[in-house]
Amino acid sequence: MLILGIGISTNLRALKDKGVRPYSSGFSLIELLVVITIIGVFSGAAVLSLDILGNDRDLEREAFRLSSMTELLSQESVMEGRDYGILFSENSYRFYIYDYRQLIWLDPIGDNFLSEYKLQEPISMELFLEDQEVVLEPDFNQEIIANPEPQVIIYGSGELTPFKTIFSRGSNNESFTITAEINGTLVISEQGYDGF
Repeated sequence: MLILGIGISTNLRALKDKGVRPYSSGFSLIELLVVITIIGVFSGAAVLSLDILGNDRDLEREAFRLSSMTELLSQESVMEGRDYGILFSENSYRFYIYDYRQLIWLDPIGDNFLSEYKLQEPISMELFLEDQEVVLEPDFNQEIIANPEPQVIIYGSGELTPFKTIFSRGSNNESFTITAEINGTLVISEQGYDGF
């Protein structure tokens, strides 16, 4: 029986009889790969859940789009001396131009920039005028499109109807709010986020 320089017998049968397993001083490659895969799956799920629960970029994008469009039309209305209107539904909005000759709101035909815009599912809007919630239709029907009465008007003087629009997703408490003052000042704020 040979004994190594470190005092371990090389007789495997004698080691097995004593209950000592040779080469048991670590993990096999397969065991390590399984553990690394499990850690990867859990960390990926954690990152995805933080992204879902964190700052909602889609809500922010929708609020920023409406705010930008309103600011742009406010500037354009002053330069052109025309009035624009915004008609809201629960999940979309449309822009109109007021025609003083016919005394009606006209759909801006051929202007894709001002055509109906649908929010991404399941984002919805709430509209408040003078701190009173406006009951919005789920969608635009033909009667509303034929005889539009915009809830918000952007005047040629640069003023607009003061309003507050809240963008939210389902039953979450997180939301983005646009608050518009009569002088055309628009402020976007967020509610319900913990600073992620």
